[in-house]
Amino acid sequence: MRYENLDVWKKSVNLSCSIYLLMKNNRDFGFKDQICRSAVSVASNIAEGYERIHRKETINFLSIAKGSIGELKTQIIIGSKIGYISEASHLIQECEAIARMLGSLIKKLRQD
Repeated sequence: MRYENLDVWKKSVNLSCSIYLLMKNNRDFGFKDQICRSAVSVASNIAEGYERIHRKETINFLSIAKGSIGELKTQIIIGSKIGYISEASHLIQECEAIARMLGSLIKKLRQD
C-alpha cells in the first residue's frame, strides 16, 4: 500500500498545514519552529516508514510518528494556555484521532 492512500497520512498532512497556517504570523520563533517541526514530523515519519523495506522498520517509524503526535498535542495545549492558539479543542481532537489511528495501524502490522 502507498502511504499517500492512508487516511492517517492524509489527516496528518492536513493537521500539519493547519498548524503552519495558524503559526504563520507568530513572532515567537522558538515556539513556532518547535510546533511546526513536530507537526510536519508526523506525516513525514509515516511516509518514511512506508518507504522502508522491512516491516520492523515501518513499525519503528510509525512509532516515532505516534510520539510526534503526542509532542504536537502537548505544544497545542501549551500554545492555548499562553494565548497563541485559540480554539485548540479541534486540534487536540485531531491529534487524538491520529494517535488512535497510528496505534491501530501499528497493532495491525505487528499481527500480520
